[in-house]
Amino acid sequence: MTISPMLDKDLYNSWKSRMELYMQNSEHRRMILELVEHGPLIWPTVEENGVIRTKKYAELSAAEKIQADCDMKATNIILQGLPANIYSLVNHDRVAKDLWERVQLLMQCTSLTKQERECKLYNAFDKFTHIKGESLHMYYLRFTQLINDMNIYKMKNGSTIQVITKSLTVFHLNGVSL
Repeated sequence: MTISPMLDKDLYNSWKSRMELYMQNSEHRRMILELVEHGPLIWPTVEENGVIRTKKYAELSAAEKIQADCDMKATNIILQGLPANIYSLVNHDRVAKDLWERVQLLMQCTSLTKQERECKLYNAFDKFTHIKGESLHMYYLRFTQLINDMNIYKMKNGSTIQVITKSLTVFHLNGVSL
């Protein structure tokens, strides 16, 4: 079982992108994304003794049950990716679309401005270095994540030469000859 990506309020767009990819990797992925973007199944009704009521889950068709289950799955995926302080603000929403929109609204109100976020990422790029005892693999993963986050915000992450130089520096520091 994989775990959904955890929201970092300063990197909402990155989280949103990773969540969409995570949802696309789920069973019934198209339906899950449709529910997040357009809303849940409108539960059908039946008339009994002159009274109209919503169908119970057991009365739904197979396709309607899958759709209802997918909305619950989408809701759970989103909730699992939220830190406790955000979860406590939105956990009452039981419809994936409403939850998704509420998280987006919260992040627009509380996250860093685009300029602050870019400054933070540029600073992380400029100061990026090998951590003592870190494997080359872990260094590569951290560096790739930083470059990907910069790409998500359509930031220029320096020239190709700067990126390659920064990457090769760690090999030199670790005594790896090329």
